[in-house]
Amino acid sequence: MSETPMGTVTRDGAGVVLRYERELRHPPEKVWRAITESEHLRHWFPADIIGERIPGSTLTIAFWPESIEQAGSEIEAAGLDLNDASLPGELLTWDPPRTFEFTWDSERLRFEIEAVDGGTRLTVTVHADKPAPRGFASTATGYHLCVDALVAHLHDEQVDLFSSERTATLETSYAAVL
Repeated sequence: MSETPMGTVTRDGAGVVLRYERELRHPPEKVWRAITESEHLRHWFPADIIGERIPGSTLTIAFWPESIEQAGSEIEAAGLDLNDASLPGELLTWDPPRTFEFTWDSERLRFEIEAVDGGTRLTVTVHADKPAPRGFASTATGYHLCVDALVAHLHDEQVDLFSSERTATLETSYAAVL
């Protein structure tokens, strides 16, 4: 996959706000399915989002077995039991096919879909109050890699969500702006 633009990073007190924007050649409905349905999440997001799609609903964000296999040490470092690797969440906004927003432990993720000429503009905003075990540069890198994998999935391509070389390069780039 070719280089993709870095997300923007803004300090918010002790936390950060991460924002990733991508122009996609797919209709909003296809992008919506990719960000909300388990069969698609599995290709780009490290966990399934389980729960009713009604604002205020409790969610369970359960790591996929392949994510545990690839990133088990990171997941354990975050304090999770690998035999029950899930975190609580809440559905905040459900407005198909425009806005999907939920909490995942202490993070808030917002996916905004806007129809643009010939496709879709996807904006992903993450509010992170506490860093990943390796710091906020790692948090920013993780979401960057997820967005790249989402775009690849939409194009019927695959990328390695856990590429150590790409992770190291991105972490260095994000550390420079933090």
